[in-house]
Amino acid sequence: MSRLMCIILLLYPMACQAPSETAEQQETLSLTDMLSGVDTVGYSRALEARTFNFPEDHGPHESFRTEWWYVTGNLNSEDGDPFGFQFTIFRNSLSPSRSNGTSAWNTNQAYMGHFALTDINENDFFFEEKFSRGAVGLAGAETNPLRIWIEDWFLEGSTQDKNVFPLQLSGGADGIQLDLTLQEGKPVVLQGEEGLSKKGNAPGNASYYFANTRMPASGTLLVNGELLEVSGLGWMDREWSTSALSDGQVGWDWFALHLDDGWDLMVYQLRRADGSADPLSAASLIDPSGRKTTLQLGSDILIQPNDYWNSSLGDAQYPSGWNIKVPSQDWDLLVEPAVDDQELLVTFRYWEGSVRISGTGKNGARMNGRGYAELTGYAGDGLPNQ
Repeated sequence: MSRLMCIILLLYPMACQAPSETAEQQETLSLTDMLSGVDTVGYSRALEARTFNFPEDHGPHESFRTEWWYVTGNLNSEDGDPFGFQFTIFRNSLSPSRSNGTSAWNTNQAYMGHFALTDINENDFFFEEKFSRGAVGLAGAETNPLRIWIEDWFLEGSTQDKNVFPLQLSGGADGIQLDLTLQEGKPVVLQGEEGLSKKGNAPGNASYYFANTRMPASGTLLVNGELLEVSGLGWMDREWSTSALSDGQVGWDWFALHLDDGWDLMVYQLRRADGSADPLSAASLIDPSGRKTTLQLGSDILIQPNDYWNSSLGDAQYPSGWNIKVPSQDWDLLVEPAVDDQELLVTFRYWEGSVRISGTGKNGARMNGRGYAELTGYAGDGLPNQ
């Protein structure tokens, strides 16, 4: 789902800093005020459906203001210990074109990275945030061969035979290091209307959005001083845009769910100030062969929070459990956090973490699975000073 809130708010101020300045020096910013003033002049807009070209569209689209490579997933060690992970690199164009300056630091591209790991058995959550300029090799995005990086974190593949897979992912936090190989799994899913995902009614207030929803993953995880062999499933969202939230939208609830029987479910519920779901909210059901069915929130799919969790900072309350029903499939699912506290206390606070799934399907058959959820806009309208 659209993560424009993070990328616009965080990266634009960073572009005005000297190379030695850090996120700790940023001023508190108003979320809605910043989003209402986004300049779109000179940038490309997502105005209509387009033809996607691979492997090129795995790479950057610098004529658009914002873009992200967003990978989440769940893993098990050889002994069955469960973990969840998030790896994200955001790109932001700070101006429609680069200036004529001759400095090696001269760039109109800025990058932000988030990495998180959930150690479910230990009830631990680790996270880290990075910022960098798209200059002097600190961060960047290239298509041929595919490589997206910020400092020592990277997502890379190849363009051999028109396929970037398998992808190599590497990221970490203090004392944590994750290195994965991601296979393609199911074919690409075009979200929204053939890949055009509308966020508002104004022309161009939309993104181009595709996902690889079920990528077999394997590799190594260093955690608690122990190097583990791990395997599981990943989900990658790719999105680029020049737009912002519509008036009255304050955040979203996003779900990427893997059912054990091979079905996948994606939901993004755009949330309005009164707590209701925006009509532009959407959901997609992907069958085991990769075929997508679009679901309408409120009729084809019903979502109801059933529990809440209070932030450790004491100033925010997040949903912390949901009943999800899909009548056409006779699904009645319970989605619960694998660990309650998976809040990223970064420049823009949000909750994102591993969830477990249980429930029933057709003829009362038991259903289980794992996935990821992201909850934004619950921690207030301002960015905390770090």
